Amino acid sequence: MTLLERWSPPARDPLDDTPRLECGVFGVFDAEEASALTALGLHALQHRGQEACGIACFDGQRFHTERHMGQVGDAFGGGGDLNERLPGRFAIGHTRYSTAGGSFVRNVQPMFADMEAGGVALAHNGNLTNFLTLREQLVAGGVIFQSTSDSEVILHLIARSRKSRFIDRFIDALSQIEGGYALVALTNKKLIGVRDPLGIRPLVLGDLDGKPVLASETCALDIIGARFVRDIEHGELVVIDHNGVQSLRPFPAQRARPCIFEYVYFARPDSVVNGRSIYEVRKRMGQRLAQESLVPADVVVPVPDSGVPAALGFAQEAGLPYELGIIRNHYVGRTFIQPTQAARDTGVRMKLSPNRNVLAGKRVLLIDDSIVRGTNSVRVVRMVREAGAAEVHLRSASPPIKWPDYYGIDMPDRDKLLAANHSVDEIAKILGVDSMAYLSVDGLYWAMEAGPRDPNTPQFTDHYFTGDYPTRLLDREIAEGRNELADRQLSFLVDA
Repeated sequence: MTLLERWSPPARDPLDDTPRLECGVFGVFDAEEASALTALGLHALQHRGQEACGIACFDGQRFHTERHMGQVGDAFGGGGDLNERLPGRFAIGHTRYSTAGGSFVRNVQPMFADMEAGGVALAHNGNLTNFLTLREQLVAGGVIFQSTSDSEVILHLIARSRKSRFIDRFIDALSQIEGGYALVALTNKKLIGVRDPLGIRPLVLGDLDGKPVLASETCALDIIGARFVRDIEHGELVVIDHNGVQSLRPFPAQRARPCIFEYVYFARPDSVVNGRSIYEVRKRMGQRLAQESLVPADVVVPVPDSGVPAALGFAQEAGLPYELGIIRNHYVGRTFIQPTQAARDTGVRMKLSPNRNVLAGKRVLLIDDSIVRGTNSVRVVRMVREAGAAEVHLRSASPPIKWPDYYGIDMPDRDKLLAANHSVDEIAKILGVDSMAYLSVDGLYWAMEAGPRDPNTPQFTDHYFTGDYPTRLLDREIAEGRNELADRQLSFLVDA
């Protein structure tokens, strides 16, 4: 087994074929009941990470932290004593879905460290592509790690910097990391936010009655009644203190390449990311998909919930009825997941139910946001056929996913990606549909109102479709070049 196989996310729900993003971050400066505001913000960001959550706050004298496995409502939503447990006017928070390092409490963020200049809490969205290399260097230098998270590497780099001012030490640490990330950090004096030089992962600045707020998405501002101010720009670092918001540019200038999968799947439909409405972009994806791959049909049906906006756009463009032919039960948890095939099929019916009056005797156009391994699609198609559909045509509102991700998305290796190993006709047979089609890459760029994709300087991070990675992948390059992954003895990956 290679190291990258051992460095793996936890076992997933076998019914769940959706890609997962690693996390969401939130921070608020000098506001009443900061921890309660942070819990609300994390609730709005729950879709970005559902395995664990945490809050760190500062009460003017000391830091307080709570980190829990499970969802925000269970950890922070039930009791009225949250502001007593986590007092203060300054707080940051994190929702997590682990893509590296395993699902353990010790990996839950925000992470906290006492340093020479005082306490520092850090929450991180993304993945560092040179994490293993940095970690091994630090371990060789005598550093002791308490977690298997790449976020802890950043704290150690800050602590070991020889710069005098904290912000310079923070920048010194950032200069050594690579990959896609958005960070929020809290000290006893400052709230800090930073976005990677290409802007792969999102981060926004808001204002709550004069109190600055940082969040992964605008939906987290909406839930607390904060006003959207602007996106943190690619390569920008903001330092928030009692003097206001200071903007720094610590990195060499580069062209922005934000993650286009935020628009395809990750961000909430009611969010605005980099100036674009997620809902409107997804509707345009469906509109263009109808232009590219329409077939005779009676009804357009979304695969809920993420396929809904694209299906609306498709139906409007095609002039076909839009119907909820599949109903999702939002109250089914992992408790119902069983190991046998029969139980798994039952689990699908517990999560998704066919609306037979819509489907029976109809030529159905199913619209999904994306297809990764295809395991869920097989079961959905079978369910629609068993409900009496005369024909089933599947359309993906994203291009074929052919390449894995290393910037914070839990996506299988290439040999497990359906479109990387099969033609469209083969995929149609595997999924059991009468026809299959994907949105083109140029069609996706059209939906973004970005013009045709520039192959020399792409406007977005889109490697999952094109294989064009925006940064070097140092850990993987070293592994593949030297064949060292299986030989590195990193026991911390195996323990619980």
